[in-house]
Amino acid sequence: MATPPKKSLGRGLGSLIGGGVAKPAPAAAPAPAPAVAPAAAAPAVAPGLLLQELSLTTIVPNPRQPRRDFDDAQVKELAESIRSEGLLQPVVVRKVKDGYELIAGERRFRAFKLLGQKTITARIVEASDASSAVLALVENLQRADLNPIDEAVGVASLMRDFNLTQEAVADRLGKPRATIANSVRLLSLDNELQGYLRRAQLSVGHAKALLGVESPAHRVQLARLIIEKGLSVRATEAEVKKLASTKKTERKAATQTVVADVQKRLVSHFSAPVTVVRKGAKGAISIPFGSDDELARLLEKIGVKL
Repeated sequence: MATPPKKSLGRGLGSLIGGGVAKPAPAAAPAPAPAVAPAAAAPAVAPGLLLQELSLTTIVPNPRQPRRDFDDAQVKELAESIRSEGLLQPVVVRKVKDGYELIAGERRFRAFKLLGQKTITARIVEASDASSAVLALVENLQRADLNPIDEAVGVASLMRDFNLTQEAVADRLGKPRATIANSVRLLSLDNELQGYLRRAQLSVGHAKALLGVESPAHRVQLARLIIEKGLSVRATEAEVKKLASTKKTERKAATQTVVADVQKRLVSHFSAPVTVVRKGAKGAISIPFGSDDELARLLEKIGVKL
């Protein structure tokens, strides 16, 4: 059976670029690009593909790049692949004041610098700040190896920097709004737990379960237990329920202790069998009396004169 083609994320990079592709400025025929390796020359710029050889020194990284960590070993491996096979996919840039800004392809850009190359094949597009940020995030999401925290930071920055709602971001990324909301919620986790998510020691499923724990200290404690024992998401959810039940029992016991203490003090104050009943946030105080004289005495204790 043929394997179904992999579904791309959202509407694709091309449909998200506002304004289309910028045509390279006419210029004299450039000198041939230096070969990446003796066996593989840099790709030629074919007519109609709207590609251009750009000097690496004219390109700056995207300040809204959602990926915070680049694996040096992976960049080196990519560099060796490029040395052997050449650049199969150009980077995507946009024109800025002092040159060009990367939109997609920072690892390829880093690999070329590692190889000591002077130029790289680039596709130049017109894109606003918002479109550039969306494209950088989509490009990383389509590679399916962006960690959940970097993804959440990217989504949150789109909302913050461009005043976008969760619905608007969901539309731009082609994702359900609930997915965007759950992603942003991850940023409310403690720094230690975010680190576990970055390093894939915890999954998003684990994190969602941990968000149900009120106490930050208990969240961290449970997260360490998950890693230590290799708990599944289902087992984690069971632990969260157990913790919630324990906390409920502890709160009930603490409330009963307080009620018993208050009742003891009232019995001593009124010299009568006072009863204090507490149900949730409500309750009642009952003071029985056996005669008018007893009532008068209790009223006097309260400070009420007949």
